[in-house]
Amino acid sequence: MDALRATPGWHAVAGRPDDALMAAILDEAARLAAGVIAPLDGPGDRSGARHEGGRVTLPPGARDGFRALAEGGWLALELPEALGGAGLPLAVFAAVNPAFERASPALMMAAGSTRAAARLLAEHADPATRDDWVPALAAGLRTATICISEPGAGSDLARIRTRARHDGTGWRVTGDKIWISFGDHDLTDRIGHCVLARSTDDPGTRGLSLFLVERGPGVACTGIERKLGLHASPTCALHFDAAPARLIGTEGRGLAQLFTMIRQMRLTVGTQGLGVALRCLDMARAHAAERCQGGPPDAPPLPIARHPDIRRHLARIAMRVDLLRLALLEAAVSADLGRDNRCAWLLPMIKTFGAELAFDAADMAVTVLGGAGYTRDHPAEQALRDARVFAIYEGTTAMQAQDFLIRQSLACEGRLLDDFLDRARGDCADCPLRLAVIEDFAALMTAPRAETRLPRLRAQADPLMRAAWIAVQAWLSARIPGSAAADLFLATARPALALQAAEARGAHRFIDMKGH
Repeated sequence: MDALRATPGWHAVAGRPDDALMAAILDEAARLAAGVIAPLDGPGDRSGARHEGGRVTLPPGARDGFRALAEGGWLALELPEALGGAGLPLAVFAAVNPAFERASPALMMAAGSTRAAARLLAEHADPATRDDWVPALAAGLRTATICISEPGAGSDLARIRTRARHDGTGWRVTGDKIWISFGDHDLTDRIGHCVLARSTDDPGTRGLSLFLVERGPGVACTGIERKLGLHASPTCALHFDAAPARLIGTEGRGLAQLFTMIRQMRLTVGTQGLGVALRCLDMARAHAAERCQGGPPDAPPLPIARHPDIRRHLARIAMRVDLLRLALLEAAVSADLGRDNRCAWLLPMIKTFGAELAFDAADMAVTVLGGAGYTRDHPAEQALRDARVFAIYEGTTAMQAQDFLIRQSLACEGRLLDDFLDRARGDCADCPLRLAVIEDFAALMTAPRAETRLPRLRAQADPLMRAAWIAVQAWLSARIPGSAAADLFLATARPALALQAAEARGAHRFIDMKGH
């Protein structure tokens, strides 16, 4: 609640969820997550999903866990009431979802794609399709997937070969899709696949349209991946053989329309990262308080939580947790207020650094637990395996960085970048150290704004996004003045930004290197 109250605009969008109601919502989410969802996570990792006879079976308890989410209304908090949702602000989802992701990121993969598809169909589908599917998705009676990648087309969407043809009576989709989370399962009888397919011969992505294809005749799950983590989340290969399909939105606008779903899922990855990081931080804190080692030889050993290096590990992750939570709420409230461009500017960073925080927190937990953390007797090793993929799906870090730099920060003469700098300067005017970080970042962006060579911008994108994240955290830390997180962050912010600046300024060398 403190982070919500600290987010400008929260009370302007809150409406029904006043502070008391919001606290009750958060408490109920935490109760359900800890009591029903979390107990499924470890056993689900050990047993995993199974693919037999063309169908996928999930670990025991998964169906009951998903039903509990659906019956509580947690799949549709921000959907309009007319379509089966609760009609709450997106900020409520951003505040609540980390509790469920903390409990079981694997099971929440089904919830994430279903929620995102419901928003997609609510915005772009024809009324008949919308009214048929969105309430059913909101109620958890059906689930949905996003189908983009193919064997020869991962991030290179211009090479998509799956075809959609109109046979005079309707559309039919033929092709193969891979990396489809919950592409088949036994949670619900009906699954809708949001499929990006080529409906015209126009080159590149202009010929791509979006279709809803239901599991049934013409759709086959040909296998599931054997993965490092998220074992309870089946990652499927799907074959479509003239499968009946419904066109979603406008033909040829598939990729643009799909970004409604992609943006939602990138925000979800941010909540996923926050949830897993919180779990790992609490795990490490509990162990550090109980595990006793060291101290004077003539006295009882001390809890390792009193060792300076352990305190450093815990404090740095706690700092990043607090600042990521503020960023998530800032993005969600911006969207609730209709400031979608501000949300879009933050999303590549939220997705990237939420993913990295989850992995780093899991790595920290393994470190604090020592040898025990490296064993399957403790959940830290599962968190480490599960979290690695967060930086890969829904757009890799490199893709997020290029989106952040080229499409969000430099497009339209840098309007979104200037909007951030203006707000940050105003909010940080009374703190010289925060303001210095903002000005360092503004100065760093001067050269990229004048750069016209696209390869050089791409080479600089990653360190520039990391520099931006440092500036964003400096700005957000003003909302928690005097806190341990803010003080710790500000102590190292300018040197950290200088390191990213050096990396960005030398990035052109990677283009010019020969034989590497």
